[in-house]
Amino acid sequence: MAQRYTRQEVFLVHDNAAYHRAPEVREWLGYHGQRFHLCPLPKYSPEFNAVEPLWHYVRLQATHNRYYATEGEFVRSLDGTLHSMARNPQGIQGYLNPFL
Repeated sequence: MAQRYTRQEVFLVHDNAAYHRAPEVREWLGYHGQRFHLCPLPKYSPEFNAVEPLWHYVRLQATHNRYYATEGEFVRSLDGTLHSMARNPQGIQGYLNPFL
């Protein structure tokens, strides 16, 4: 990311998960922090995070009320759902409308 955005400031909006404050992130920001700024969303506010409705969709399509005998079956189900979303983004447009 730092190589792609070499001349402008970047504001990284994140969901305030603990790993966004990890030592590795702080170290990276120490080196690149003059251009990169973390903008945390309020804690416990999924209504502000566009990925939350998408994860809800994925759970409904791939994992809700399903039993997978193997990890491979589980991964194939998730992979199939994610690939379907990528091939047909219009199918998930309604989940993202509140964020547009």
